[in-house]
Amino acid sequence: MAGRDRDPRRAGNALHGLVERFARLGIDPAVIGVPEQSPAPQPNQAALELAASRIPPLYQHAVADDTQVLAWVEHVKQAARRGPEGQLGIARAQSLLLLGETGTGKTHQAYGAIRALLGAGVRLRWQAITSVTLHAMMRPRPGADPEREMRELERTPLLLVDDLGAGRASEFTEETTYRLINYRYEQQLPTILTSNITPAELSGLLGDRTASRLRQMCHKAVLAGPDRRRAPSF
Repeated sequence: MAGRDRDPRRAGNALHGLVERFARLGIDPAVIGVPEQSPAPQPNQAALELAASRIPPLYQHAVADDTQVLAWVEHVKQAARRGPEGQLGIARAQSLLLLGETGTGKTHQAYGAIRALLGAGVRLRWQAITSVTLHAMMRPRPGADPEREMRELERTPLLLVDDLGAGRASEFTEETTYRLINYRYEQQLPTILTSNITPAELSGLLGDRTASRLRQMCHKAVLAGPDRRRAPSF
């Protein structure tokens, strides 16, 4: 019937079928005025599958759904630069500080943000480490080169530091954390940091110099809610 609303899905399917029939006949659809449909954007499955081998099993399917985290992901995507082959690559951008009580999903959102960037086609090298592991790595141990390991963490295009401020605070841990944060602050390298500490506790646990840099370099997102790891009967 004239004037009746058409189902856009049916119209799209009909157009797609028409284009396929012309293609089988060797006719260019553009010649007869049939518009070609652009394929819908698909997640970069190859990058996600490769990342899955490096992400802990608990977070291999993590999805960032917090609006603050999604805003940061979009910021990093907009700041990305195209390489010689036209693919987007990680560039200088603001960092992300995820704060909240234990079990509010900070690590889940952090890995979800990494997966969102990879799925969007942003080419990036990334590493993930906990604050406690960072300090352990920097201590002398047989067969290790702490300086080389620190340089790799400093320079990786995207770094996740989980549980910032965890463990026993000391002059050594404060200096190690400051060294890593200061380099990435000066180079404007995007860093995702998660922590249970409150904004008021930053200086006391991490030192004034580190806390000052975090406030300037990071978009802060505070996650709230109950402990997701705790069963109701506990």
